[in-house]
Amino acid sequence: MTSADLPFPGENVRERRIAEMIRVDHAGEYGAVQIYRGQRAVFNRIEGKAHAARLIAEMEAGEQEHLKTFDRMIAERGVRPTLMAPLWRVAGFGLGAATALMGEKAAHACTEAVEEVIEEHYARQSEALAGVDSELKRVVDRFREDEIGHKQTAIEQGARDAPGYPVLSALIKFGCRAAIRISEKI
Repeated sequence: MTSADLPFPGENVRERRIAEMIRVDHAGEYGAVQIYRGQRAVFNRIEGKAHAARLIAEMEAGEQEHLKTFDRMIAERGVRPTLMAPLWRVAGFGLGAATALMGEKAAHACTEAVEEVIEEHYARQSEALAGVDSELKRVVDRFREDEIGHKQTAIEQGARDAPGYPVLSALIKFGCRAAIRISEKI
């Protein structure tokens, strides 16, 4: 690609923004799957944690469906996935495993924090997509509802009773917001 092939500032802004949305949403769903895999890896090995493992497996299955949708959109629309995927794989799995090792409530606090950030992220995207890309808006709106459900499940399972909940939640939210900003561009 030569400099003559690069877009001028302000050119193709809408298309580039939609590509960023698809890239970051794909990365987010990939990360969510990894978090749940990390949690299941721990809970599947601990006696008496079958209920937590089952709940997490159900939420992971939902995230897998979201990921498949964004896999399809990336392929169909020719969007470059984030270059950060290998790091998000390790970080997501590690976060999931670490919070599960802290206990069920900490694992659910992780879910609540992540899903809250994603729910807010999807709400902003939905607003920006109104009248711009109806297919992507429908996907984002549907997935936002799923994330709200996951967050509610986590709260019902005692997320807010986790040791150090305010600090744990704040750190996870900060990490998620940083990952969103990074994945949009890289």
